[in-house]
Amino acid sequence: MSVARIGEFRAADGKGDALADFLASIRSIILGSDGAISCEVLRDRADPGRFFVIERWQTAEAHQASIKNIPPEMFKTAMALFAEAPKGSYFDSLA
Repeated sequence: MSVARIGEFRAADGKGDALADFLASIRSIILGSDGAISCEVLRDRADPGRFFVIERWQTAEAHQASIKNIPPEMFKTAMALFAEAPKGSYFDSLA
């Protein structure tokens, strides 16, 4: 059975578009990682500084291993875009 990873991101003031670009740019890296099934990046219509990334993985361990595929300099750049630390959890499907 696969696992879903849902991440929530909040952009720093004035950084919403830059964070949107960053999240869109890592989507292809995520999808190219072993064990990745799907990845959707969503922006809140009512609050354009709020984002969710919904990923489906074969296992939680596959998601954790995939983080090494994102270059450290990209993470460093992204840190300046966040208003707060990103949040995320793993979910199991009930159906």
